[in-house]
Amino acid sequence: MTQKATKLVIITEKVLLEKVTKIIQAGGATGYTVMAAGGVGSRNTRSSGQPAVSDTFSNIKIEVITASDDVARSIAKQVADKFFDNFSGLIYLDDIEVLYAHSL
Repeated sequence: MTQKATKLVIITEKVLLEKVTKIIQAGGATGYTVMAAGGVGSRNTRSSGQPAVSDTFSNIKIEVITASDDVARSIAKQVADKFFDNFSGLIYLDDIEVLYAHSL
């Protein structure tokens, strides 16, 4: 009834949204979800951008669920290699079970 999958989570600066989602799509993922994110970390407190005049410097959380662990790891490596020397970010993977899915 369940299907094994990998959840890739990328937390980074909103300014990278378009560039990161291009890597996700080119990497073979069938979709992703984007949410505002905020918190405290090694680079101090980051607002989720709510409320503010501009949310340009806010953080986002991107979740990708894929049936292929290799796809998730490849996307993670490309994003980290391309952006994390100059932008804040965190990437993690979870082994998950999907109960209901149209397609992965």
